[in-house]
This record gives sequence, structure tokens and C-alpha cells, in this order.
Amino acid sequence: MPLYELRDVTRRYGERTVLDVPELTLMGDRVYAIVGPSGAGKTTLLRILNLLDPPDSGQVRFMGQETAGNERRRLEMMRTMCMVFQKPYMFRTTVFNNVAYGLRLRSLTPTEIRSRVMEALEFVGMQDFAHHPATRLSGGEGQRVAVARALAIRPQVLLLDEPTANLDPANVAHIERIVRQGADRYGTSVLLVTHNLFQAKRIADETLLMVDGRIIEHQPTADFFAHPRDARTQAFLTGTMVY
Repeated sequence: MPLYELRDVTRRYGERTVLDVPELTLMGDRVYAIVGPSGAGKTTLLRILNLLDPPDSGQVRFMGQETAGNERRRLEMMRTMCMVFQKPYMFRTTVFNNVAYGLRLRSLTPTEIRSRVMEALEFVGMQDFAHHPATRLSGGEGQRVAVARALAIRPQVLLLDEPTANLDPANVAHIERIVRQGADRYGTSVLLVTHNLFQAKRIADETLLMVDGRIIEHQPTADFFAHPRDARTQAFLTGTMVY
């Protein structure tokens, strides 16, 4: 069963159409990279897939179920997803409590919460920061805690919006390793928006290119880079696309 199925999905801001997806199918247990120039509609697509924003028209199905029309069902679907933003918000408490937040909302026992929090922190290499104030973390440390907070709830889908945009190379490598190994370890499907083509090449199973709100290329990553079908993809990869 496909993870997501989109048909004739559009999103407009005023008179401007920022997203126009006639058809898109994404399968589970894969890491997807969504690349493209600024303003191409990447974040808009991610928010619609996360069910944060509804499309203006069209159909979005998640695991075979329609996402519109039933608020209770939509909320149940959202509980299986988690989104990490470019600048994640940290609550003014400890790192442990930040990671535990989503687990407490799901009414896990204190023992289960502690086990999951420490497992997630160890996975991202932040176990020694459990009682550290989260608001005093560096950018790279904060992003790793944000990913730990997401992975702790065992999401079916992890959506990442430019998670390494402002990080140094060492922290970029940390996040990439965590994302790739997290997908493999927990069976989590990952959708990653990135401007970093090398990042897509390193960790994605499939890569999509968006231009002017449309998906113009969607291939297995090796083929995306070696054998692009659309001339605009080749221009984007070589840096000759003008936008």
C-alpha cells in the first residue's frame, strides 16, 4: 500500500499557485529527498503531507485513507507523523523533558518514557545532556535533540525541512547519519527537504525535483543524478538553471 497518494493537489497564496501536483505516489520504508530552487513549493508540499495545511483542491490519501473530511481520523494520522523544522523550538526545560514531551502526551508510563528518552538521546549522541537546559544548546546540538524528540515517539513518517541548513560540516554529518540509521533502525519513512544536492545523493533512496510548484523529476537517487529525464533537472544539477 502506498504511504501517500496525491491527485490534482493545488495550493494557492492569493493569486499565486505555489503547488500543483497532478499525481504523486510515495511508498513507505524509504528516504525521500525533495530538492529545488527557493520558492519551488518544497515546504508547502511537506506541510500538506504532514497534514498541517490542507490543499485548496485535490485529494491526499495516507495509507489508503482520505485525509480530508474527518477531523478525528486526521488527528489520528498526524500522531503517526513528526516534523522537524530548520529552527526547532526548544521548551524552557531540560533536554530530557523536551524529548519526553510527546511521550507524555501519549500517556506512556514513567518507566517507558525514561527508557525511550534515553534510547533516543543515546542514538543521537546526546545522552550526557539529558539534564542540560535545552535553550542553552548549540544549533547542532539542538537539532540533534529535535530529531531525538521525533524518533522517541516512533513515527511512521519523519518530515524534515532543511534540518542542516545552518550547521557546520561536522553536525551535518551527525544529522545525516542519524536520519539514515534512524530510518533503517525504526522502519521510519523519511521526507527530507534540502538545498544540498550532495546530501540527497548521500542519504536518499529516491529524489524529487520541484520547480515552480510542480514535481518535474522523481527517480531513484542514483538515476536522478546519472540519468535525469527532464532537461531542467540536468540544468539544475549542473548549476545552469536560471531562476
